Amino acid sequence: MTERREHYSYTVYAEPATARQFDHTRFGGPVGELVGRREAESIARFAGPLTGRTVLDVGTGTGRIALFLTRAGASVTGLDASKEMLKVARERASAAHAAIHFVAGDAHALNFPDRSFDVVVSSRVLMHTPRWQACIDEMCRVARSRVVVDYPSARSLAMLQSLYRRTSHALGGPTSQPYRVFFDRELAAAFERNGFRVRSRDRQFVLPVGFYKLIGSAPAAQFSEGVFRRLGLARLFASPVTVLAERA
Repeated sequence: MTERREHYSYTVYAEPATARQFDHTRFGGPVGELVGRREAESIARFAGPLTGRTVLDVGTGTGRIALFLTRAGASVTGLDASKEMLKVARERASAAHAAIHFVAGDAHALNFPDRSFDVVVSSRVLMHTPRWQACIDEMCRVARSRVVVDYPSARSLAMLQSLYRRTSHALGGPTSQPYRVFFDRELAAAFERNGFRVRSRDRQFVLPVGFYKLIGSAPAAQFSEGVFRRLGLARLFASPVTVLAERA
């Protein structure tokens, strides 16, 4: 059963303008490119050897991660609830001569048989879904061995931004999309309920990406985050967190 379509995670991304501007807004400029590259590399590393493997990209959006995984040798299916986002994804895949199967579908009720993909990945999706645990259940159901997801950490500065956005959204104020933050134990428990164990975590940025975009310097972001890692702060406070869960 799909979710009620008035939820912002459906309505916002159904807009043609949002779909066309999505990549530029999120990953434009030197810092945006750094964030996108860091995200894709983390997902690909956790997905494991990809040559000849089948991968489902849940919430594929404009197909950015799907393209990255296809270039690494995977046979990729990209699923999204937004037809407008999928339209952009198909155009990108066609321009890149990439054979990716894009389908419309809902992350809460994946229309695939049990264990039908070697790996299931999902990036920047759980934070926006109405029922994130149902999405985890479905991803685990259709994965043979691995599920790779990411989420904003409740132990990071993302917590403050999330509280502001969700409060503003609830009061009808103008703001960007609200989103949910997670504690590590929440995701671990959801995976364990489905017979999966979290094996690895990759924590990305201690300071908010918006701060680095304001500065506009990718080298500054890399230098600062390198210092934070050497001090051990990234292990405690960095966000988003990419997780590898394997079938036990």
